[in-house]
Amino acid sequence: MSDKHLTKTRFDSFPLSESIMTGVRDAGFEYCTPIQEATLPLGLDGKDIAGQAQTGTGKTAAFLLATLHILDQEPAEPSRRPNQPRAMILAPTRELAIQIHKDACILAAHTGLHVQVVYGGTGYETQRKAIQDEGVDILIGTPGRLIDYFKQHVFDLRAIQVLVMDEADRMFDLGFIKDIRYLLRRCPPPAERMSMLFSATLSYRVTELAYEHMNNPQKVVIEAEQVTADRVRETGYMVANDEKIPLLLGLLNRLENARAIVFINTKREADKVWGFLEGNGHKAAILSGDVPQKKREALLKKFADNEVSVLVATDVAARGLHISGVTHVFNYDLPDDCEDYVHRIGRTARAGAEGDAISFVCETYAFSLPEIEDYIGHKIPIEPVSNELLAEVDPQSRVRIERKPRGPRGKGGGGRPGGGRGRGRGRGHGGNRDRQG
Repeated sequence: MSDKHLTKTRFDSFPLSESIMTGVRDAGFEYCTPIQEATLPLGLDGKDIAGQAQTGTGKTAAFLLATLHILDQEPAEPSRRPNQPRAMILAPTRELAIQIHKDACILAAHTGLHVQVVYGGTGYETQRKAIQDEGVDILIGTPGRLIDYFKQHVFDLRAIQVLVMDEADRMFDLGFIKDIRYLLRRCPPPAERMSMLFSATLSYRVTELAYEHMNNPQKVVIEAEQVTADRVRETGYMVANDEKIPLLLGLLNRLENARAIVFINTKREADKVWGFLEGNGHKAAILSGDVPQKKREALLKKFADNEVSVLVATDVAARGLHISGVTHVFNYDLPDDCEDYVHRIGRTARAGAEGDAISFVCETYAFSLPEIEDYIGHKIPIEPVSNELLAEVDPQSRVRIERKPRGPRGKGGGGRPGGGRGRGRGRGHGGNRDRQG
């Protein structure tokens, strides 16, 4: 995090134990971000929090440190069993759950607490066995897998001392609200636990959730100077549909050492774009909702390790991912939802770095531009599409995806790189809602 985005409040000014502070130093933290400065005094005092702040501003460390402090100061009941978590952290997507777990393992490394993560798509028996064999103090997970294990009595929630709901607005978007309420009602009553809710927006429905399941939460709002990240350079191109591939390739060809995410609304179009990128010398990978979890993690690692330079993604990747060094985000398709625009371009310029967001305003999705500009509060500068920017593209240069023969109904049979067949159902959200659990 750059100095510009930090406060003068040091982490060692808080009454954190030495075991927790050692984890803080291991994480390289010294000064707080605004959301950390505002919420940690409340959290360390055991007060419920409903916090609003932009993505990438340090919310995760804020609620993790408050959680660790409460567990450190309030010992568990002697009768508590090893499979009874003391804290539960709910996340809407697998990627976010994995990222929280990674951060928690660093911060809690010297506390002796067992941190476990569960999410759908992979590792069913492995995750279950880890809870049963190793026990769990802090349980992080997506709602679907948590409910699955809960109903099988892999764990219970009667010993919960701290509850965290991260990206609550996304929980609603992905249809998880009934699952969330199911879990919350099986925890101790709000007055007998500490609860923290964080969201990019504290909408009416998020606020209603907070006041229904929390104990007089303290509202903390960190207003950004603007809705979009202030170090993102935004550019738009008015482009014909048949010029989008030549323009994308032409722009990428001009970049050196770039690490780019190309956001596309449908899985079918993502396949096509991936094929042209591969066929024209750009090492690329596809990330969408139907990519199996193990393959997804492998693709993200390759991208993070610079083994592939371009990630072609549907909106499943718009939140919950923190990959440092993303230099460019391309909105190959403008999103239908203006909030998705903000989350997409937030994949670059993370933690105070700079980045570029380039949007194609095409014949199909141009209608989204006015709503996006109204939401972000400013116009996106539009540049002309000159012939020099358009790469010459041989239609035969596209690498085509070999489809495996379809098996019997219900048996799968997709042949996409890393995933099933996946058929888009129209504009927005990768052809469908990538509901993960």
